[in-house]
Amino acid sequence: MSWKSKGFDPNPKSMVTKKLTLLLCIGCFCAGMLFSDRMWTVPEAEDKTISRAMGVKDERLKLISEGCDPKDVKHESKDILSEVSRTHNAIQTLDKTISNLEMELAATRAVQESIINGSPISDDLKIPETNGKRKYLMVVGINTAFSSRKRRDSVRATWMPQGEERKKLEEEKGIVMRFVIGHSATSGGILDRAIEAEDRKHGDFLRLEHVEGYLELSAKTKTYFATAAALWDADFYVKVDDDVHVNIATLGATLARHRTKPQVYIGCMKSGPVLAQKGVRYHEPEYWKFGEEGNKYFRHATGQLYAISKDLASYISINQHVLHKYANEDVTLGSWFIGLDVEHIDDRSLCCGTTDCEWKAQAGNVCVASFDWTCSGICKSVERMKDVHRRCGEGKNALWSEA
Repeated sequence: MSWKSKGFDPNPKSMVTKKLTLLLCIGCFCAGMLFSDRMWTVPEAEDKTISRAMGVKDERLKLISEGCDPKDVKHESKDILSEVSRTHNAIQTLDKTISNLEMELAATRAVQESIINGSPISDDLKIPETNGKRKYLMVVGINTAFSSRKRRDSVRATWMPQGEERKKLEEEKGIVMRFVIGHSATSGGILDRAIEAEDRKHGDFLRLEHVEGYLELSAKTKTYFATAAALWDADFYVKVDDDVHVNIATLGATLARHRTKPQVYIGCMKSGPVLAQKGVRYHEPEYWKFGEEGNKYFRHATGQLYAISKDLASYISINQHVLHKYANEDVTLGSWFIGLDVEHIDDRSLCCGTTDCEWKAQAGNVCVASFDWTCSGICKSVERMKDVHRRCGEGKNALWSEA
């Protein structure tokens, strides 16, 4: 049987066709594979996009569930500012509490030192707890010396209330008045005993842990403010000399106008020359600190009468051991406030002359304080205090008619 008879054609063209067919099949197979990969790759990319979107959504839901919705950012900012404000107020309150505790500690130390030194303890120092509960308008400390008994009596006879009237002044008007004096170099000596006897009679002294002496006025002033701030919670603390006439009601009304101000230093502001020459009155041993010879002091209140607010008295009390003292008391006080945020108030009614105060009173402008500049106080104050009081006084009922 031949090949032809069985249906097989040995023609070479038939063999080529088979090869092409095989290649075509392989090509189709590869094309199918490519097409299949393409179909599967696109959904995968879409799945990734969908998954990412779902992840963002889930994260947003998570943030919202935890209270972190971006819409709440503004509210949270307000809450944070409110919290900061409350914290600031709490810190200020804490500062005031610490300041009060430090002043109470200073008073307690003064009592302990008096006991250790064997010095008599002032009645004011014995009861700081009772006085500390009351709020006062002002504490008026009248600077005096052992030799000034007649001056004190002239003040008692004119502008300083006595006995029950003075106590009523404290209770109803919140005005405390005391003669301020320390101790002699020989504690318990005749000078101290004389003051103790006078205090038993009048009850108007504030005894300081301080040794008296003219060159120690700066130290006495510092001790006075520290002690007064520890004993009485007042808006203002006043220092006045015992040869100056004062209208207490007018002083109270003047200070009350500045009651809302935090750091206030009130007086007749001046700027005198720095005296480098030895032997002259008001000589400044540390004159070189103020620059070249002929320079003037910085502005400060004249020493006859000035007032400071509670914050400044507290500052003196807390820092009394590091505050520097110059020869002159008024310069010293002014130097303590140079680097502080203090408002200096120059009020000329606190330094009227004894010739000016009369016509000012007649015109309705009653002076707070009157004295003679030439004497740094009222000249011959023991003899003239009553006359100045008669001409320049605010009237007997002024103190009780003031609101």
